[in-house]
Amino acid sequence: MDPLNIGFVGVGNISGIYFDILGNHPSVKVVGCADLDMDRAKDVANKRGIEAMATDALLSSPNIDLVLNLTVPKVHAPINLQALEAGKHVYCEKPLALTSPEARKQVELAQQKGLRLGCAPDTFLGAGIQTARAVLDEGAIGEIIDAHAFMLCRGHESWHPSPEFYYEQGGGPMFDMGPYYVTALVSMLGPVKRIAGSSKISYPTRTITSEPKKGKTIEVETDTHLSGVLDFTSGTTATLTTSFDVIGYNYPPIVILGSEGTLVVPDPNGFGGTVTLIRRSGTEEVPLRFRHDQNSRGLGVIDIAQALAEGRPHRASGELALHVVEVMEAFEKSSREAKHVWTTTQPDRPDAMPTAGL
Repeated sequence: MDPLNIGFVGVGNISGIYFDILGNHPSVKVVGCADLDMDRAKDVANKRGIEAMATDALLSSPNIDLVLNLTVPKVHAPINLQALEAGKHVYCEKPLALTSPEARKQVELAQQKGLRLGCAPDTFLGAGIQTARAVLDEGAIGEIIDAHAFMLCRGHESWHPSPEFYYEQGGGPMFDMGPYYVTALVSMLGPVKRIAGSSKISYPTRTITSEPKKGKTIEVETDTHLSGVLDFTSGTTATLTTSFDVIGYNYPPIVILGSEGTLVVPDPNGFGGTVTLIRRSGTEEVPLRFRHDQNSRGLGVIDIAQALAEGRPHRASGELALHVVEVMEAFEKSSREAKHVWTTTQPDRPDAMPTAGL
């Protein structure tokens, strides 16, 4: 098949790994990039041997098949919509949008135009989560009863050079890191039907201690400690806590509890990791059965390219990303309204990865 021509919008720090992964796969070809900072776009283009373009020119270029949106989250939705309107397939960094109506609009437009819409994270396509999923599907822990997931830290103002976004509306630990955890849980356990959440702002202000903004005070606008219960359509439940308010503890990122055993799942913000199976007969480390156990951001783009050629659904889909946004925003809504929040989306569980990888 001819490779799918890719145009980057946004060439910040995260773009490097995407360039590396996509630049070495025959299914895709990176041909152009755009950025608000045109000098930065030109510098990256020169290093990568591609064309630097203005965003509007990239979106209208007949040489671009898919737009890879690596901009900041608050402009994910408008850039994605503009790209879809221009007739381009889209793959976006997480989250798909900051609200479910914005995400739903993208999914509906892509469906109307017959275009592919995909969204990070694609870490669930890696060897760690895929091996854990295979163990669950084989029934190794019996009936799946419950799961627990944790993302705990003290926030980003002590090390990040510009941490303000993490405390603005659309930031916070849920929308920053929640996509990894919710996507992994849905890929293993299926869609969520309702959420009961409790959330709060523990510290109304933050003081930056990192350079170059050391001493600046941040007014916190979004909840920074969120915890809740997810009820899955399958009957399984899970608890998820994300926090920028605590000192991190060495909890396993995800633990899944069954009638016949327990599965310890690796960090969903990575592609590999250790899968541990605990049963009455003992504890064992499960060998990873799939490829892609190293940083492989860009797998979701490659999967779209191959799915187009093979006429099948792609895995890191817009429908999945919309469901994840709906689940994440339900934590604050449930806490604010003191009631369960029911999802309106029920995406298909993504297909398992082939053991040989993409």
